[in-house]
Amino acid sequence: MTENCLFCRIVQGEIPSNKVYEDEAVYAFRDINPQAPTHILVIPKEHVSSIDEASNAHSVGNVMLKAGEIARSEGLSETGYRLVCNHGPDGGQTVFHLHIHILGGRSLHWPPG
Repeated sequence: MTENCLFCRIVQGEIPSNKVYEDEAVYAFRDINPQAPTHILVIPKEHVSSIDEASNAHSVGNVMLKAGEIARSEGLSETGYRLVCNHGPDGGQTVFHLHIHILGGRSLHWPPG
Protein backbone atom coordinates (compact mmCIF):
# COMPACT_ATOMS: atom_id res chain seq x y z
CA MET A 1 0.00 0.00 0.00
CA THR A 2 1.13 3.53 -0.73
CA GLU A 3 0.11 6.01 1.96
CA ASN A 4 -0.65 8.95 -0.36
CA CYS A 5 -2.63 6.87 -2.89
CA LEU A 6 -6.37 7.57 -2.85
CA PHE A 7 -7.31 4.01 -3.81
CA CYS A 8 -4.92 2.45 -1.28
CA ARG A 9 -6.58 4.59 1.39
CA ILE A 10 -10.01 3.39 0.23
CA VAL A 11 -8.88 -0.26 0.45
CA GLN A 12 -7.55 0.41 3.97
CA GLY A 13 -10.92 1.91 5.01
CA GLU A 14 -9.44 5.36 5.65
CA ILE A 15 -11.72 6.89 3.01
CA PRO A 16 -15.32 5.65 2.74
CA SER A 17 -16.56 4.02 -0.44
CA ASN A 18 -19.68 2.33 -1.70
CA LYS A 19 -18.21 -1.19 -1.82
CA VAL A 20 -19.58 -3.60 -4.41
CA TYR A 21 -17.12 -6.49 -4.03
CA GLU A 22 -14.07 -7.49 -2.01
CA ASP A 23 -11.84 -10.53 -1.74
CA GLU A 24 -8.22 -11.08 -0.70
CA ALA A 25 -6.82 -9.47 -3.89
CA VAL A 26 -9.53 -7.26 -5.44
CA TYR A 27 -11.70 -4.37 -4.26
CA ALA A 28 -14.58 -2.84 -6.26
CA PHE A 29 -16.63 0.25 -5.50
CA ARG A 30 -19.04 2.67 -7.17
CA ASP A 31 -17.47 5.74 -8.78
CA ILE A 32 -18.35 8.99 -6.97
CA ASN A 33 -18.64 10.79 -10.33
CA PRO A 34 -20.45 8.20 -12.48
CA GLN A 35 -20.29 8.52 -16.25
CA ALA A 36 -23.07 5.96 -16.77
CA PRO A 37 -25.93 4.61 -14.64
CA THR A 38 -23.58 1.82 -13.55
CA HIS A 39 -19.98 2.96 -13.02
CA ILE A 40 -17.85 0.72 -10.83
CA LEU A 41 -14.08 0.77 -10.29
CA VAL A 42 -12.27 -2.56 -9.85
CA ILE A 43 -8.77 -2.36 -8.37
CA PRO A 44 -6.08 -4.70 -7.15
CA LYS A 45 -5.57 -4.31 -3.40
CA GLU A 46 -1.83 -4.33 -4.01
CA HIS A 47 -0.63 -0.92 -5.19
CA VAL A 48 0.24 -0.95 -8.88
CA SER A 49 0.54 2.51 -10.43
CA SER A 50 -0.61 1.61 -13.93
CA ILE A 51 -0.85 -1.19 -16.46
CA ASP A 52 2.75 -0.39 -17.48
CA GLU A 53 3.88 -1.08 -13.92
CA ALA A 54 2.01 -4.37 -13.62
CA SER A 55 4.43 -7.27 -13.37
CA ASN A 56 2.05 -10.05 -12.42
CA ALA A 57 -0.17 -11.11 -15.31
CA HIS A 58 -2.19 -13.33 -12.96
CA SER A 59 -3.21 -10.40 -10.74
CA VAL A 60 -4.13 -8.21 -13.72
CA GLY A 61 -6.11 -11.06 -15.24
CA ASN A 62 -7.85 -11.59 -11.91
CA VAL A 63 -8.95 -7.93 -11.84
CA MET A 64 -10.32 -8.24 -15.39
CA LEU A 65 -12.14 -11.50 -14.63
CA LYS A 66 -13.65 -10.00 -11.46
CA ALA A 67 -14.77 -6.97 -13.49
CA GLY A 68 -16.68 -9.32 -15.79
CA GLU A 69 -18.23 -11.17 -12.85
CA ILE A 70 -19.28 -7.90 -11.24
CA ALA A 71 -20.78 -6.63 -14.50
CA ARG A 72 -22.81 -9.83 -14.78
CA SER A 73 -23.95 -9.55 -11.17
CA GLU A 74 -25.09 -5.98 -11.90
CA GLY A 75 -27.25 -7.30 -14.78
CA LEU A 76 -25.19 -5.64 -17.52
CA SER A 77 -24.49 -8.70 -19.68
CA GLU A 78 -27.85 -8.72 -21.44
CA THR A 79 -27.51 -5.27 -23.01
CA GLY A 80 -23.74 -4.81 -22.83
CA TYR A 81 -21.12 -2.85 -20.93
CA ARG A 82 -17.67 -1.37 -21.35
CA LEU A 83 -14.44 -2.10 -19.47
CA VAL A 84 -11.92 0.76 -19.56
CA CYS A 85 -8.35 0.95 -18.30
CA ASN A 86 -6.78 4.40 -18.72
CA HIS A 87 -3.01 4.85 -18.71
CA GLY A 88 -1.15 8.08 -18.06
CA PRO A 89 -2.35 11.68 -18.09
CA ASP A 90 -3.00 11.80 -21.85
CA GLY A 91 -4.88 8.50 -21.57
CA GLY A 92 -7.20 9.95 -18.94
CA GLN A 93 -5.69 8.34 -15.84
CA THR A 94 -6.24 10.64 -12.86
CA VAL A 95 -5.58 8.23 -9.99
CA PHE A 96 -2.28 6.41 -10.35
CA HIS A 97 -3.39 3.04 -9.01
CA LEU A 98 -4.36 0.49 -11.67
CA HIS A 99 -8.12 0.34 -12.04
CA ILE A 100 -10.75 -0.93 -14.45
CA HIS A 101 -13.94 1.05 -15.02
CA ILE A 102 -17.13 -0.93 -15.55
CA LEU A 103 -19.59 1.29 -17.44
CA GLY A 104 -23.12 0.24 -18.34
CA GLY A 105 -26.82 0.79 -17.98
CA ARG A 106 -27.13 2.94 -21.11
CA SER A 107 -26.05 2.90 -24.74
CA LEU A 108 -22.31 3.59 -24.93
CA HIS A 109 -21.12 5.07 -28.21
CA TRP A 110 -17.67 5.14 -29.74
CA PRO A 111 -15.89 7.39 -29.79
CA PRO A 112 -17.03 8.44 -26.32
CA GLY A 113 -18.44 11.88 -26.12
